Amino acid sequence: MDQVMYVAPSLSGPLLRMHFHDCWIRGCDGSILINSTKNNTAEKDSPPNFTLRGYGVIDRVKTALEKECPGVVSCADTLAIVARDVTVATKGMSWEVETGRRDGTVSTMSEAFGLIPPSANISTLIAGFRARGLSVKDLVVLQGSHTIGISHCSSFTNRIYNFTTLDSEYIPKLRGKCRSPADQTTVVEMDPGSFKTFDDGYFKLVAKRRALFQSDAAMLDDVETKAYVEKSLTAGSTFLKDFGESMVRMGRIGVLTGQAGEIRKVCYQIN
Repeated sequence: MDQVMYVAPSLSGPLLRMHFHDCWIRGCDGSILINSTKNNTAEKDSPPNFTLRGYGVIDRVKTALEKECPGVVSCADTLAIVARDVTVATKGMSWEVETGRRDGTVSTMSEAFGLIPPSANISTLIAGFRARGLSVKDLVVLQGSHTIGISHCSSFTNRIYNFTTLDSEYIPKLRGKCRSPADQTTVVEMDPGSFKTFDDGYFKLVAKRRALFQSDAAMLDDVETKAYVEKSLTAGSTFLKDFGESMVRMGRIGVLTGQAGEIRKVCYQIN
């Protein structure tokens, strides 16, 4: 994974988010990886997943795993392992990944619209996390992953061209990059100057009202999330350790075990 990050550092965010997007819909079952067919449009081809990249990386890791231990490591587990390895490769802390998940056999475009959009407010965020057995602390900690990677302007231009809570001095800089509300191609660093490094820089941006998404700004709209943001600005920050713990809990959402599901031979199609 170190080599992948060296050659294509912008894949860090998408590869990490891929595990989240997978777990959020139907549980952590690898359904995000299944290709569409002539009879079915899969999750990966749904608009909320258009910005995900790095599927080829997952395929290569899975191929290597199948060569060493065929039929043992699921695609769902592969996503969890890659998410951890990406975090470590970008200088974050490691954690022990729980394995034993099996792969789902269903993936539909419509269900992917259940992903939380960048425009979500704090009530929507908390409700979505609680519905999946995650806490408010898990919410703010996992949002911290926005410290790495890039974002398309289209995910946040409403915040720089309409009424916004963004820092007024930061708006002109973003408008200089995102030339119009209709900009679909330009990308911006999530954590300028540090988007290749997994650190607590995200919380500094939130506190300064310079985080890109409305869902990021929402971290100041709840007493518990705001307190965590403020704590992360001090020497007592526990974010790097907390992140691994929250990722483990997220990785338990709706898992398939026993005889449920299957262990796919390749991640892009069911057996």
